Amino acid sequence: MAQPPIFQPYTFGEEERKKMDRDGHFVLPGLLTSEAQANLTRSLSHIYELSRTSTAGHEPNRFSAEYDNYLESIIAHPQMLELARKVLGENIRYDHCVSLNRPGGNGGIGWHSHGYANDDPSLGFVRIFFYVNGFAPDDGGLKAVPGSHLYRDARIHGPTDEVLRQGWIVGRKHPETGEPLEIEALSAPPGTVALMWTHAAHAVSRRKEDSDTRWCVVYAYRNPGRPSGARWITPEFERKPIRGAEGLMSLY
Repeated sequence: MAQPPIFQPYTFGEEERKKMDRDGHFVLPGLLTSEAQANLTRSLSHIYELSRTSTAGHEPNRFSAEYDNYLESIIAHPQMLELARKVLGENIRYDHCVSLNRPGGNGGIGWHSHGYANDDPSLGFVRIFFYVNGFAPDDGGLKAVPGSHLYRDARIHGPTDEVLRQGWIVGRKHPETGEPLEIEALSAPPGTVALMWTHAAHAVSRRKEDSDTRWCVVYAYRNPGRPSGARWITPEFERKPIRGAEGLMSLY
């Protein structure tokens, strides 16, 4: 039995891939179907409640797909794998599924990047964010530095925009365009999907006190070839037979 679609029709061809490779991220506004948004809201609400009393080392928010059947079903959903392979090519592995729910008043997170095969640009690692109910730039919004991913620097850090501007960004230019690096504040209507290379510098603005919870989950996929420090999969889940996930769960 075919799974219901999770994505609306979209275009991610050569031009879109070039833009992502240049900027380090690519946003697909309103991509999630209304049914997927409703299912994700229920699943992420479930994870949020479970996380209130989680056990250190196997937190529901960090191992989200292991605690919810719908989130698990997206790992190998044909549309999800098609999108991941448009970015990474055919040879991919699932890396993790993490919920990033942010209730009103959440402080956001400062600037950071992640690492994977820092010395080998042929090995990619992409995060696919589902922003179920979206965000405004100043309300739980994702921020990025276009071109920062090309430095493949996993040590980017800064608690505020000003610290980043006076620190890591100083003197750095986009390796392809030659333009000085700058911070970009993104926006996302409900149902938005955002793709981001793992080395991209990114941060999240504070969620306003009177805002509802920003429901978000991120799925990560990579080309196999190196260890992954972000790979959160229990041995039991790695061995679990998931339809369509054959060959996706192993490290290499």
